Amino acid sequence: MASSETLTSTEYIRHHLTNLTFGYHPEHGLDFAHDMDEAAAMGFWAINVDTMAFSLLLGGLFIWFFYGVAQRATAGVPTGRQNFAEWIVEFIDENVRGSFSGQNPLVAPLALTIFVWVFLMNLMDLIPVDLVPWLATLIGIHYLKIVPTTDPNATFGMALMVFILVLYYSIKIKGIGGFLGELTLQPFGKWGMPFNLVLEGISLLSKPVSLALRLFGNLYAGEMIFILIAIMYSGGLVLAVTGLFAQLAWAIFHILIITLQAFIFTVLTIVYLDMAHQKHH
Repeated sequence: MASSETLTSTEYIRHHLTNLTFGYHPEHGLDFAHDMDEAAAMGFWAINVDTMAFSLLLGGLFIWFFYGVAQRATAGVPTGRQNFAEWIVEFIDENVRGSFSGQNPLVAPLALTIFVWVFLMNLMDLIPVDLVPWLATLIGIHYLKIVPTTDPNATFGMALMVFILVLYYSIKIKGIGGFLGELTLQPFGKWGMPFNLVLEGISLLSKPVSLALRLFGNLYAGEMIFILIAIMYSGGLVLAVTGLFAQLAWAIFHILIITLQAFIFTVLTIVYLDMAHQKHH
């Protein structure tokens, strides 16, 4: 297990920001990466195994919880689990009704899935940064990142799926002509077509980029602060005590961040889909 006592601060930070990556290495063939440089050498088709594993695990947890509640739902006195699930569903439903003006049965379930899934992935950031990686070393895994949303591959993957849905419904609702008309005829009319295409094209492409980078940037920064606080524990008693209080304070504040980022990603998804369903915006 790498710790701040056996590594320099730079090495410790580098270690905790390195994914467990599997892919084709030019020299070794198929292999697991051991540092950032080797992961980069694997190229585009390298897979961050830890990101995939924790994302799927948390997605499965979401499905298991809500499926179990649905199977045991009662019209009588609800259980605590049912109350909690119904509160989340009602919260998302209110936001969908307030932000989405079209008729699409997919939007509310999609918003619920995104909110809970992203929240669970963000929530992993509250687990002590050394705990799970240390447990992983016991079975021979020396690099492990447990917060999927600190990996831009995960956030861009979710944002691109939202973007694909936006394009699909834009074309389905407005037709090819209507969609292309929005890109080329607004806001300056047919005489400003080149300017319209540039402005609307940038606006369209910025949606998935901003959606992904906002979530990644906030969670990556939060994880970095936890790592920097963890380094303080190796600096003597005074710094260790200071680090303990700093970690507690940041964890409490970070609860707001992880919830807010999940909410923002969800609301923007609803808004983008609403714009895709409108013939003019």
